[in-house]
Amino acid sequence: MRITLVKKVLADGSLCAKCNDVEQKLKENDQEKFLDETLIADERDPESAGMQLAQQLNVQRAPFFVVEEEGKAPEVYTVYFKFVKEVLNKAG
Repeated sequence: MRITLVKKVLADGSLCAKCNDVEQKLKENDQEKFLDETLIADERDPESAGMQLAQQLNVQRAPFFVVEEEGKAPEVYTVYFKFVKEVLNKAG
């Protein structure tokens, strides 16, 4: 299983508030270790890796998690608590 977190950088250069909240929860709950990659969706740069992935997966909200398992289509989670319940709690 591969997990990617995509965080958004706003047009003024700051990280989105919800992204900060989710990042804090990941740290507090020692869940960062489950992430394989973190990408930045920079509103100022449509070519940034996070913006491209969001467009490719048709995701409008950040932060979001992409869970990839071999032989399955990538699953996108835009709600932290749902992601924890359905992915991290099962991963151990």
